[in-house]
Amino acid sequence: MPASGAHSPEALTLLLAGDVMTGRGIDQILPHPGDDHLHEDYVKRASDYVRLAEDANGPISRPVSFDYIWGVALEEIARRAPDVRIANLETAVTSSKAYEAKGINYKMNPANVGVITAAGIDCCVLANNHVLDWGRPGLEETLSSLGQARIACAGAGRNLSAAAAPAVLRVGERARVLVFALASPSSGVPSHWRATASKPGVNFLSDISPRNAKRVADTILPARHPGDVVVVSIHWGRNWGHEVPDAQIAFAHHLIDSGAADVIHGHSSHHAKAIEVYRNKLVLYGCGDCINDYEGISGYEAFRGDLVLMYFPSVSATDGTLSALEMVPMQVRNMRLTAASVADRAWLADTLNRACTAFGTQIAIAQDGALRLR
Repeated sequence: MPASGAHSPEALTLLLAGDVMTGRGIDQILPHPGDDHLHEDYVKRASDYVRLAEDANGPISRPVSFDYIWGVALEEIARRAPDVRIANLETAVTSSKAYEAKGINYKMNPANVGVITAAGIDCCVLANNHVLDWGRPGLEETLSSLGQARIACAGAGRNLSAAAAPAVLRVGERARVLVFALASPSSGVPSHWRATASKPGVNFLSDISPRNAKRVADTILPARHPGDVVVVSIHWGRNWGHEVPDAQIAFAHHLIDSGAADVIHGHSSHHAKAIEVYRNKLVLYGCGDCINDYEGISGYEAFRGDLVLMYFPSVSATDGTLSALEMVPMQVRNMRLTAASVADRAWLADTLNRACTAFGTQIAIAQDGALRLR
């Protein structure tokens, strides 16, 4: 399918977003709120998450428009005009009631899919630990809903072949961005969600061993053409903590060394993690949340999960090498993305710089308030 931005023959600008969780409380403020009932131990109504957000930051007039939750992000996206927009959609888009008893279950009413198109998202990564919260019927409806909205998917499908296949995003007449997506059990993805030859599911990565890194690379290489830019999107690791395991580093390096990946788009952590430039290729070990309904929930405040980054890497259209990376800092307030304060931008820059020290990268605050890799 065609991507949304204007193509440059020299470089491509990507938008990479972390976890976009439009279910539960977010779904309740949208034009077509779905079933309010939850199967959680302590919270029984999705609208209770709206109440928590309102208790923290004031009332939200409902229903909101589809573009409401993106707030200032839409201006920043328009200013940078990315050629391709990729997000990890960590929510089933379904009206299914066949939930899996796993404690937390996210779903969004399919009638609210306009919240994804409002940001012009070209590709939703579905290899994550919430896409099958409502069973295989819920996944199949998610695939149908996104397909009807002309949004490409990666990392889940109606069978293993579809789940492992890349989303192919065409930019102009010749350039292509391929998005492969993988789900690791380290992020809470159950092994029985694995897609098989005859069953829908996710592109399951049983471990991040060297053997699996080679297997993944061997799957990707035959699919890429000369001049393709390949993004490998991986849902891996714990929700909280800045440590990057050695196995993740080795896995990312192998994909780049083998020529299988130009950009590693890591996610699962609820906050931004370290950034590496390895052999002139970008590795994002954890992009953090982009959209969530956690506002007003206590716990883990030291990680500042309310602060969000959107990533705008510019890469060579011929060999995928990184030429620049800008990150736009925002804050979640009233279930929408608002501009981060000067103090919050400085906090993010300092936190990332500490995390990036081991990788030899540094973050600076630009005059326009964006964070820039140097």
